[in-house]
Amino acid sequence: MSEPPIDIVTVSDHSGGSRWQAMVPRGPVVGMAGLRPIVPFGQDTPPAPASAELSLHVEPLWRRRGLGSGLLAAVRGQSAGTRLVANVAAGSPGEAFCRRHGFWHTGSRRHDLLAFGDVHQAWLGELVEAEHPGYRLTHWTGALSGAARVEELLRSPSHTGDASVTAVREEGDLAAYAVAVVEAPGRPRARQYGPAVRPGHRGRRLGLWVNAALIQRLREVHPYVNEIETLSAEDESHLLALRRHLGFQLLRRTRRYELARP
Repeated sequence: MSEPPIDIVTVSDHSGGSRWQAMVPRGPVVGMAGLRPIVPFGQDTPPAPASAELSLHVEPLWRRRGLGSGLLAAVRGQSAGTRLVANVAAGSPGEAFCRRHGFWHTGSRRHDLLAFGDVHQAWLGELVEAEHPGYRLTHWTGALSGAARVEELLRSPSHTGDASVTAVREEGDLAAYAVAVVEAPGRPRARQYGPAVRPGHRGRRLGLWVNAALIQRLREVHPYVNEIETLSAEDESHLLALRRHLGFQLLRRTRRYELARP
């Protein structure tokens, strides 16, 4: 029997990214790919080239038919100039796919998860209310711009959106920040980036303060969100220790692969 035709179509994505589906005409979805812009909040370095996190999946019964390659070609065709980043499990079909298509291994990553049900709210409130003389918290909610910097976001009007930013300022200057992005309306999991503390402000527990405040704020802005996932390099010991203190638990480990811009 001949193989049924497969259509690769672009579908809407309300979370600020892009999505593609491989479909049997008048049949099921047998594969998908997605791109999510990587938040480029580098405060002390020039902006990095445009980059996005790639997710790609083909149903097991439909693998080895070129669907993954077709989805990747569709992604690359509509994302020229973008560096693709994929996080895949070691030894998985995803890792073999990345190597076969020219991605290169750039490091190992750790995913951690915080379930709000495991957080003692009174303790969290104490962390947020702790005094940090000379510093104050600022909150912003809205839609992230791929080229925006934290200062620019905090100067713009705050409105309903999929992103929440909590920042620490000293006399108006940005000292630390943390960002959470809701993957899709109604989805219970958010992704967190940071916390990051700028040089000259470290050693004052600002990272713990801003992260605790972001968790508290996220529950107010998106009450349906009940867990936060983070991603970090395995050697970021200080950041990992801070997250453990807040209650984050290891979810999984992955390897990072990157594909240069065409």
